[in-house]
Amino acid sequence: MLNNNIDRSKLMDVLWKVHRKKRHIGHDDISKIANQFEMSRMELEGVVTFYHFYHRIPSGKCTIYLNDSIVSELSGRKEVLEAFEDALGIKLGQVTADGRFGLFKTPCIGLSDQEPSCLINLKPFTNLTPEKVYKIIDRLKEGDKIREICDEPETNIRYTPEEDRTVFFKPYTRFSGLSNLHRYSPEEIIELVRESKLTGRGGAFFPTGLKWQFCRQNEADIRYLICNADEGEPGTFKDRVLLQKYPETLIEGMILAGYAIGASVGAIYLRAEYMYLKKRLEALLQDYRNNGCLGKDIKAKQAFDFDIYIHMGAGAYVCGEETALIHSMEGKRGEPSTKEYFPVEKGFKGKPTVVNNVETLCAVPRILNMGLSKYLELGTELTPGTKLLSVSGDCERPGLYEIEWGMKLRDFLKLVGAKNTKFALFNGYAGECLSPIDFDRDISGENMIGDHELFQFKDRDHYSARMSGVGLRAGGSVMIFNEERDVLGTLKNVADFFVHESCGICVPCRTGNFLLNKKIDRIKLGHGEEKDLQEIKEWSKIIKTTSRCGLGKASSNALNDAIFKFPEVFGTVLSENTDFNKAFNLKDATDHYDQIINEMTADYE
Repeated sequence: MLNNNIDRSKLMDVLWKVHRKKRHIGHDDISKIANQFEMSRMELEGVVTFYHFYHRIPSGKCTIYLNDSIVSELSGRKEVLEAFEDALGIKLGQVTADGRFGLFKTPCIGLSDQEPSCLINLKPFTNLTPEKVYKIIDRLKEGDKIREICDEPETNIRYTPEEDRTVFFKPYTRFSGLSNLHRYSPEEIIELVRESKLTGRGGAFFPTGLKWQFCRQNEADIRYLICNADEGEPGTFKDRVLLQKYPETLIEGMILAGYAIGASVGAIYLRAEYMYLKKRLEALLQDYRNNGCLGKDIKAKQAFDFDIYIHMGAGAYVCGEETALIHSMEGKRGEPSTKEYFPVEKGFKGKPTVVNNVETLCAVPRILNMGLSKYLELGTELTPGTKLLSVSGDCERPGLYEIEWGMKLRDFLKLVGAKNTKFALFNGYAGECLSPIDFDRDISGENMIGDHELFQFKDRDHYSARMSGVGLRAGGSVMIFNEERDVLGTLKNVADFFVHESCGICVPCRTGNFLLNKKIDRIKLGHGEEKDLQEIKEWSKIIKTTSRCGLGKASSNALNDAIFKFPEVFGTVLSENTDFNKAFNLKDATDHYDQIINEMTADYE
């Protein structure tokens, strides 16, 4: 019989406690934890092995994770990896004989503006060089503590508008946003957020006020608010900078949101790669409790109860999708669900739940403090305000930019110091691959036409004319590549990422991304044919239309964009343009058959 007193949402905390102590979760640990939560061993194995940072065998007292994203590769990762291997005497994926060091690779860790980078026991080390690697390993071997020698990641805030037009990165007085609790009822705050046209800043862009309204109108004995701080999209680090620079705005945004929707419990789902931020966030939460802003009977126009805790992720890109994130918090595999119910109807523990991105929640106290009318003056009519963009790659000034919606991409590239730009991955690996024919588009939500299929355009001139007035909705990541960079090499890195990060629950996503990856291998080797490009388009449609979540729907975007926008790249490597003998051709083989037979007959005569 199911024991209703067992709280599965505590499972990941227990797993982390064991893993931090032993650097793995062993056979006996699985048995004990499964018994504690009344699970089968098989079910618990399924949960543990779903997450990147849970190891089943010892991973080394000092577990090193070297970032393998494309920006890291282009910033000197190869030489840094060789230095680690030389200093430790092991290869990637191995643990030293004494069990002291383990060396592994990991996807983007939110430090793309400071590459190459790594995590050692989830503490950050940035701007690595071979020389720095040798010094780090020497100090660790000498007994220095990791926390004593790790780096404090730079915030690298490169640009903001004039102060009266800046939303996020300007001085903030702690508790100032909470004065609005006394001025407005929950319904009035929801209406103000609706009028601000604030949309989700994690990439989905669903109207925030509408989501809050839907949640509040669903009757329940308890409602939940979840901050999605699982910033896993490669190249994105805006949420990390917000958490470092102005975490008060997140806490106050959550308090205002909890008040508005009638939630009594809030959670920050913090990605494992940002575990080094956990202690300072917990200290900040305690400060708010001490000041009567969290806990019981919070003073407001309508007094309410609300508190916030931190739930640690364990490394799974797909948990950025809200239903997968909720399943993860419930102690399950972080797999997305079908949309029979939306989280605002049945979310965490089956109760109405709002999931908002860090940037979205940080915007709320800022908007209320500056005033609705002033906020609506910024940006564009449909997308007012400002947007945070994480910039990395081939530019003079990588870092964090706060711009008003409506800036042209060409002007933005000039702002960041990008020269001879060949292409850009806009919104990370799941976004668009942009070429110079996109540079006159605006970064905004204006004139959106939905998911365009590139093969509906006759040619690039037709595309340029049709898309010039279509805005670029920015999720947060801009990775820039100059003329020296290899398009196919970048696409291979993207494809490897999606094969690894697919949760596997949707067969077309699991199998399709694997097959697309093999197509890229084939093309890179010069063995591809025109039919491979057509099959990529056809398979991409299947993956996009049948996948449950955004991973499958977006995993082939960059590949299809590149095929359309860089035909010269693909044309030069297709097998008909090379000396590769791709297949036996009967017609070619028999064209001179009669001539050969006649010559042979003549010889015998």
